Amino acid sequence: MWEIAPQYHAKVVFAEHRYYGASMPFGNKSLEKEYIGYLTSAQALADYADLVDDLQGNNIRPCYPVIAFGGSYGGILAAYFRIKYPHLVAGAIAASAPMRVDTGSVPCGVYHRTVTSSFRIANDKCVENIRHSWTVLRTFLKAQNNTEWLHKEWKLCDPIKTKADVTRLIYLLRSMYYTLAMVNYPYPSDFLMPLPGQPVRYVCQYLNHTLTDLELIEGLGKVVETTANYTGKTKCVDYKKGSFYGNLDATAWKYQVCTEMTIPMCTTGKEDMFEPYAWNYTRHAENCHKKYNVYPHKNAARIEYGGERLRAASNIVFSNGLLDPWVGGGILTNISSTVVAVVLIDTAHHLDLMPSNPLDPPSVKMAREIHKQNIDRWIKEFREYKNSKP
Repeated sequence: MWEIAPQYHAKVVFAEHRYYGASMPFGNKSLEKEYIGYLTSAQALADYADLVDDLQGNNIRPCYPVIAFGGSYGGILAAYFRIKYPHLVAGAIAASAPMRVDTGSVPCGVYHRTVTSSFRIANDKCVENIRHSWTVLRTFLKAQNNTEWLHKEWKLCDPIKTKADVTRLIYLLRSMYYTLAMVNYPYPSDFLMPLPGQPVRYVCQYLNHTLTDLELIEGLGKVVETTANYTGKTKCVDYKKGSFYGNLDATAWKYQVCTEMTIPMCTTGKEDMFEPYAWNYTRHAENCHKKYNVYPHKNAARIEYGGERLRAASNIVFSNGLLDPWVGGGILTNISSTVVAVVLIDTAHHLDLMPSNPLDPPSVKMAREIHKQNIDRWIKEFREYKNSKP
């Protein structure tokens, strides 16, 4: 966006989503269950619509074409914005937007199989070691001396004392693998946290041959160190925080997963490199009710926005990289002449929205040109319609 904006003499506007960052409507109490109920995609889109209308001078006939950009959940919102407010948004670039995940049209194991594929591309032995590591780590942590050793060697902020601590540490490792696969970019980046180029391949260097149990634990420690402290500036690893997404605060997202964005997830330990975990909607719903006093509306997004049934929509480009764990829920084929799909065979999570880099693969350069071609067309259509009316 920063690069092409001058070409279009365009203004770049970032609007913070309610309940994220500093946009807390009830201050420090906003994420408490008594105050979080105004967090919905529909409310966020209405905020954006009001902002765009204000930027247009509240004119009945807008003067300027507006293009929505978004990646991941932001990509979903960009598409929804065009669907819901086509009179305010001329078109949308929706990158890595898992439009189909919450509709039940995608098997619950696709996400973890794609993560595993990214690691397998780097090294088959890496996948074998990670698959084996869960049992090794759990067994290792049963001994008190080992928990103290791990606390020191992995530079954990807190020692591991309870079964709940073990569960948190296991969850941290899982989420690290998710993150590495998502931001598996060809060059160093700090999108979520500072990481080397091709981070999956980088961490797999520590797990690329048959390892004994202690060697495997040491190898995992190198993975943790790379992911959580690549710069060497972090004093310790806070495994008790749960999901590891670096500088992305996903607290509010957990509520949305408990309401309108139900995303079935499961693992088998065979088609993927994770411990077996069956999807259980009832368990998910009860956990949500316990935490937020709400039950999920598992069909809400599909009913409100259409899921993948978007033939009535227009002027949306869905781009997806085949190395992205979220690709299974993406729109991968054209829906109509104006709702089109761009598939990038060798990229991860919305790389096409990132700044240009000499290491960008040809697929990313192609996608960006397609984005510009569509933007050109949308602007032209907007101006033709604007000039045709008295």
